[in-house]
Amino acid sequence: MSPLSPAALLRGACLAALLVAAPQAWAQEAHGEAEAEAPAAEAALPAITVSEVRALPLTDRVIASGLVDAVEEVAVQPLVEGQPIDELLADVGDTVTEGQVLARLSTSTLELQLSQLAANRATAEASITQAEASLVEARASAEEAQRVANRTAELAEAGSVSSAQRDQAEAAAVQAQARLRVAEQGIASAQAQLELADAQIANAELQLSRTEVKAPVAGLVVARNAQVGAIASSAAGPMFTLVRDGAMELRADVSEQDLLKLRPGQAARLSAVQGSAPIPGEVRLVEPAIDPQTRLGVARVQIDDPSRVVKGMFLTAEVIVDEQEMMAVPVTAVGQGPDGATVMRVRDGVAERVSVTVGIRDGGLIGITEGLEAGDQVVTKAGAFVRDGDRINPIPAEMETASATPAQGE
Repeated sequence: MSPLSPAALLRGACLAALLVAAPQAWAQEAHGEAEAEAPAAEAALPAITVSEVRALPLTDRVIASGLVDAVEEVAVQPLVEGQPIDELLADVGDTVTEGQVLARLSTSTLELQLSQLAANRATAEASITQAEASLVEARASAEEAQRVANRTAELAEAGSVSSAQRDQAEAAAVQAQARLRVAEQGIASAQAQLELADAQIANAELQLSRTEVKAPVAGLVVARNAQVGAIASSAAGPMFTLVRDGAMELRADVSEQDLLKLRPGQAARLSAVQGSAPIPGEVRLVEPAIDPQTRLGVARVQIDDPSRVVKGMFLTAEVIVDEQEMMAVPVTAVGQGPDGATVMRVRDGVAERVSVTVGIRDGGLIGITEGLEAGDQVVTKAGAFVRDGDRINPIPAEMETASATPAQGE
């Protein structure tokens, strides 16, 4: 056997090295493929944003808007009809006190009437004096006629006078008594005429005092329809319109589901335009009816500072209904179905549908009273693309904190 050449020996060594290295390379390649399969499988799971359930302070609010109006308007009517207006002493925007004179009517006609009534009263007094004199005379005549009748009756019994004379004396006494009663009635009639004159004078004086049109209450003048020279008449409408004590309120339109949350005494914040400071207020009254056309109710919110508003101004009200600390999730995490509210809870990367009971909604958050615990994770977007039992790749999101929904202008 001939010895191998150096080239043959070199080829043999290389082949031996390849035979030794090949199993190691195959093992390394297989291990690399196994390591690549795990990230690939994890990367294939859908990445879903989830939010952590945690306890937060939530505030339930009712937002409504409407127009400013008076709590109570008082119409000032003339109490004397048919008299010209001589003077106007108040105008729109004036703040008046109770009993303050707002206008004066002409007094010339009533003063003339009062003079005539005074003359009638003097006549009635003279009639009384005359009737009293007639009464004295009639009483004296009646007494004398009765004495004559008594004497004549005695003489007739003694036979000194005839029966005819006795009858005449008795008739004269009866006539005298009748004249006495007439005189007494005359005095009563004259006294009644005097009382009538006094009543007419009192009425005329009352009408004369009413020519001064006075404010029945203290308040703000918001309308004036009177003009100097015009004839005062209630048929022409009120001369002035007052807002009692200047008190104003917001008559806010409220949806029927929010109307049931409102109660008198609840605090409110009112705002007019962007950038204006809020105006404090309080729910004064919740009207117990809903408009059948608009399906809206009305809540009356008393304005604490009426000087900052005017009648007819548009305002937005934020009424604090309730404040509690409860488990909260984003509003988008809650879905509605035939069985009520549900969320997609995520545990160990597996989504499951859970029924919940919702509570206060505050901005982008909603409270959960039953169904979840602190630390649970829920699909933030209500699981529109996630089904019960799906495996997902949860991506934690920073849940917003509860914050007051700012009223307009804040």
